[in-house]
Amino acid sequence: MRHFVAVSDLTADELRGLIDRAAAMKAARVAGRHELLLPGRCMAMLFEKPSLRTRVSFEAAMEQLGGSCIFVNANEVGLGTREGIPDFARVMSQYVDVLVARVFEHRTVVELATHATVPVINGLSDLAHPCQALADLQTVQELFGAVAGRTIAFIGDGNNVARSLAVGAHILGARFILAAPRGYEFSAGFLKRLQAKAGGGSAELAADPADAVASADVVYTDVWTSMGQEAEIERRRLAFAPFQVNAELLARAPAHAKVMHCLPAHRGEEVSADVIDGPRSVVIQQAANRLHAQKALLVWLMAERNR
Repeated sequence: MRHFVAVSDLTADELRGLIDRAAAMKAARVAGRHELLLPGRCMAMLFEKPSLRTRVSFEAAMEQLGGSCIFVNANEVGLGTREGIPDFARVMSQYVDVLVARVFEHRTVVELATHATVPVINGLSDLAHPCQALADLQTVQELFGAVAGRTIAFIGDGNNVARSLAVGAHILGARFILAAPRGYEFSAGFLKRLQAKAGGGSAELAADPADAVASADVVYTDVWTSMGQEAEIERRRLAFAPFQVNAELLARAPAHAKVMHCLPAHRGEEVSADVIDGPRSVVIQQAANRLHAQKALLVWLMAERNR
């Protein structure tokens, strides 16, 4: 049984294989070819947090593959209170073929994967957003031909998105630079664990966003305040104000550098409107790739389950 709880669950060959399969599926869709690779399969989606891209892209992916989807509101289930996580995982495994969980705490998706007898996919947790990283790495490959040897500068919070992308970049041989205010960077423990993993890439911290983007192929940013951190909004706005991705900062990057954002974006905060809506932005291409990356992931997980 294979799950997808974190990018680190994959080997380099598996990660490259998923990206290549996603690219092939995207090309097939553009050409009007539709392969119903998962007929009769059913996916359940358990969401503790609201979503646009994760929910719609997964539902569309399963539909296009010939399967079906059931959306489960975690508040109605009472996960962890009314319904114990082990019981929920074991029961759902009798009904569906794969479970996608978008949760507040990473330990919830880990516990689901421990007890489920079908593949569990982390649709987002406080520690990781591996599905976003898959689509991001697919986008980098589309833009530059390969992920290896490229430099990704992440300007902002060392959050779940940054951590997952850093892991994927490391596995595939890219350089990852995080520019964040003091107290919001990657922990020393995370960096140590990442550097101990197999992979040809690197991860480093920068205090100055201008230094981070100086040799970047990709300039990436995300919201300063994620879901569940609303009480920190004002403190974070003050801390992150010098880390806005704007025209002045982008001018410090190489002319070929592209701008990425996982969305939703707060124009005027982490990124200026002229940059995210400008000619160097690839955020819509990046968002579109969520569909194809997740189709590849679903097909792979089903194949692994049937081995």
